Amino acid sequence: MALAYLSLGSNLGERQENIEKALRTLSAMAQMHCIQCSSFYETKPWGFFSKHLFINAAAIYRTTLSPESLLQITENVESTLGRTQKSYNEQYTDRKIDIDILMYNNLIYHSPQLILPHPHFHKRLFVLEPLVEIAPQIIHPILGKTMTELLNELKKKDKY
Repeated sequence: MALAYLSLGSNLGERQENIEKALRTLSAMAQMHCIQCSSFYETKPWGFFSKHLFINAAAIYRTTLSPESLLQITENVESTLGRTQKSYNEQYTDRKIDIDILMYNNLIYHSPQLILPHPHFHKRLFVLEPLVEIAPQIIHPILGKTMTELLNELKKKDKY
């Protein structure tokens, strides 16, 4: 069994309901068991302009799925819940649901489809704040710092 740390976000439609549906859909699978979910956070869009605010959350799942299989499952859930396109070359757009795999145990993994840990999550308050709520002492496998340390560093940077 592996622990998968996920980030979920929505800025279109019933945002909170979209995230709750995604969590329920993932939890309904035999290979997925939600251990913990953060509170929901309302945040501004990051990396693009939009008049629609996001709701973001983080969740920890116990799973027997491989990282690549987990990616396929999260993409299927996104599609089922109405996501029509993924970001491409960091060109972000409004979305009904977004599910990112942040970490999978302590695995460092690189394939054309998936990079673990997620290469940008430590630079994003909207990811770190909910993640710190549920996994403050988990250590980033590359940076060697806890989620709390990464959040504190990012908050310090944002002040200047």
